[in-house]
Amino acid sequence: MTIDLDTVVRPRTARLRADASRNRERIVSAAREAIVEFGPDIALDDVARRAGVGNATLYRHFADRTALIRQVTLSVMARTTQLAEDALAEEPDTFAALTRFVFAAVGERIGALCPLLYDAFDQPDPEVAAQMERMERSITAIVVRAQRDGQLRGDIAIGDLMVALTQLTRPLPGVACVDFERFVGRHLRLFLDGLRAPARSELGGSPATLDDLKGCLK
Repeated sequence: MTIDLDTVVRPRTARLRADASRNRERIVSAAREAIVEFGPDIALDDVARRAGVGNATLYRHFADRTALIRQVTLSVMARTTQLAEDALAEEPDTFAALTRFVFAAVGERIGALCPLLYDAFDQPDPEVAAQMERMERSITAIVVRAQRDGQLRGDIAIGDLMVALTQLTRPLPGVACVDFERFVGRHLRLFLDGLRAPARSELGGSPATLDDLKGCLK
């Protein structure tokens, strides 16, 4: 009897790769949740427990906390980029796209994760820089089109949007409020009403860009 090794090895190899990919995704997702709760100084043992994998599995994928946080940062930026692109492609008007993006970004807990994105500004990492550029481009497209359509006030830029999202969605220090999300939703609506054109007030200074934020964080 002749055994075709390709029919034996390839399916097994494919299963192993699929299992490894799922484990990696579970680890990144668990790390993201832990960072939202406790900040970036997370214990890797805790991440492994949350992901339902052993410590050895975690370390096969990520050599240390820095490598894991880097991947979480890339994942957050990729998801945020996709949220912006989907909103702009699928919503009937550009302010609806902006509203959808804002609430979706809140659902991603972008306020708690923004410090990771800010830390990424100063990292000489080509992949992080490229993903940051894609994210900036996708969110800027919503802002520019909404302004072009006369639905969004013209004296803001992407930096204003991201600062507001960060501040409005970050839990209050020392407050364990189980119903915090209902306050977030209310204040996001107030924020969005303030973004509508025509503007009812004059903002001081100039529109904030991501470059402005980078400068503030140095």
